[in-house]
Amino acid sequence: MARALISCLSKILNPTWMTGPIFDKELRVSSRRRRNYALRFLYLAGLTVLLVLVWLSTVRYGGSAAVYVSQMAEAAKAIITAIVVFQFLAAQLIAVVMLSTSISDEIYHRTLGLLMTTPINGLQIVMGKLFSRLLQIILLLALSLPLLAVVRVFGGVPWNYVISGLCMTLTATIFAGSLSLYFSMSSRSAYVVILKTVFTLGFLYAFIPAIGGVFLRDILLRSLRAGSPNILLSLLLHTNPLAALWYITMMMLIPAAGPWIFFSWPLHCATMLTASALVLARSVQVVRVVALRQAAGQLDYSSKRRRMKHEGPVAGSTKSLESDDLVRRVEGSPVIWKELRAPTIQGPTAKNSVIGLAVTIFALLMTYLAAMMQDCLNRDLAQTSYTLLFLALGLIVQMVLSAACITREKESQCWPLLLATSIDDWHILLGKALAVFRRCLPIWLLLAGHIMLFVAVGYIHPIAFLHLPMLVVWVVVFVTGAGLYFSARFKRTTTAVVANFVLALILWAVIPLLLSLEAQILRRHGVGILRLCLSANPFVQAGVIMTTAGGRYNANTTLSGLIYKWPYASHRLAYTTLIMFVTMLIYTAVGVLFAWRAKARFRKGIF
Repeated sequence: MARALISCLSKILNPTWMTGPIFDKELRVSSRRRRNYALRFLYLAGLTVLLVLVWLSTVRYGGSAAVYVSQMAEAAKAIITAIVVFQFLAAQLIAVVMLSTSISDEIYHRTLGLLMTTPINGLQIVMGKLFSRLLQIILLLALSLPLLAVVRVFGGVPWNYVISGLCMTLTATIFAGSLSLYFSMSSRSAYVVILKTVFTLGFLYAFIPAIGGVFLRDILLRSLRAGSPNILLSLLLHTNPLAALWYITMMMLIPAAGPWIFFSWPLHCATMLTASALVLARSVQVVRVVALRQAAGQLDYSSKRRRMKHEGPVAGSTKSLESDDLVRRVEGSPVIWKELRAPTIQGPTAKNSVIGLAVTIFALLMTYLAAMMQDCLNRDLAQTSYTLLFLALGLIVQMVLSAACITREKESQCWPLLLATSIDDWHILLGKALAVFRRCLPIWLLLAGHIMLFVAVGYIHPIAFLHLPMLVVWVVVFVTGAGLYFSARFKRTTTAVVANFVLALILWAVIPLLLSLEAQILRRHGVGILRLCLSANPFVQAGVIMTTAGGRYNANTTLSGLIYKWPYASHRLAYTTLIMFVTMLIYTAVGVLFAWRAKARFRKGIF
């Protein structure tokens, strides 16, 4: 009896019953992948650049030793805050990308159904995939622990902030990874999983709190003025990692303010772990269903086609199976026809696209209503924020879709068949580029509709119709061309998407940061190059355009009175138009060059 009890306890306490051999297999494979080592290098490089910039912006050399020592506490606060925020955002993004192919890889290689014929159960498959990826992220978080411990010696930062920030980062990462793993069961491509997860997290963490805060503003203000405990704010802090991290950071930076809302970071972590457990429990159920369908040979059929196959044509119907839009006549270029026939959002029909567009328009109208209640739509800041939001969404979708258009063919093993046909390479390239533009068109139309609406209302100057299309044209051409090149260069969708994001990050974030660092070190000697670099940044251009053209006051200004405030300089309309036109020509030429190099890579490394 005692031996049986000890054996039962040892099995329960041993975590291998939860992960099984999947965890061991994934660790052995990940240790041989070069991208994991490249990821650690990039993580450390980004963290190092961030810390150098924070140090130079905080510590001022010169003066007495007492003044220098007094700056150390403020420098410690700034450095530790930057590290905590950096790893909080980076860890979740890495988790989403790494787990986007966790289950779909098994589906594509047709090994998921075989796994269900072994003693391995669905729980071990899900948990093994999750923990093996999370271990790589935990290693990244561990890289910053020695630095946090050393910098904390300067004083000013309690251990409670470091520990709570690390725990909240870990639980938020687990939740983001669980969502990405769940979406990977129903989506063929990694970019679809990444987009679904990012938009879901944005909806949960940003959209719902923002809309709720606007409509419940009066209730919140009355409770804060009365000094009574606010249940809604406390609920937000315990369920929203962004709000929780902001709160503990404010309490660390301004300790004299005191805790004005009930918040317990262990309770917040427990809430996030509970939400992750619910998502994982649902994933365990779904993975078994998906595996059984694959084992039975039913995974490649949509529900509609599977029902028609088993039930046959409806009684009394004269339509055959081929006449129900299952066999379609090809018109024109086959590649362009095939790509344009696909819905914007993946699915057997265009129903998902219509639903997604309707939900997006409804959410946008809700933000308009909330901004009207705050009386801020007539300000340049609101119009700039909307423009930057649409630009960021368009860039993300454009980069992901362009980097996945060819790798999807490679992963489904259709790429060699396509190249074996008589279709010209230029037709293939044009078809893929048109497909990317067509799928991203709804987002750019939302931006165009926003500008037209508020130009008609009188909140945006009509000159925006000249500059914003120039910005969108070069962004679309450059990002699409780079995405096509990386999609032709690599075999995996995840690798191509990451490469496209890294290129944009280097051009529009890393290089400006390094030039800014050089300018600070060399006492502003490198400002000229930095000014040129910032002037070619899409977000800087959008901000400059809308800061000048947005708002009721600017909308009523004459063309000669418009002054565009560029970095380190101010220019009028003619010079600003010249900057936009030259930038458009350069980036468009580079995008076309990328597309040409993509065509040259079509027939290299096919298998």
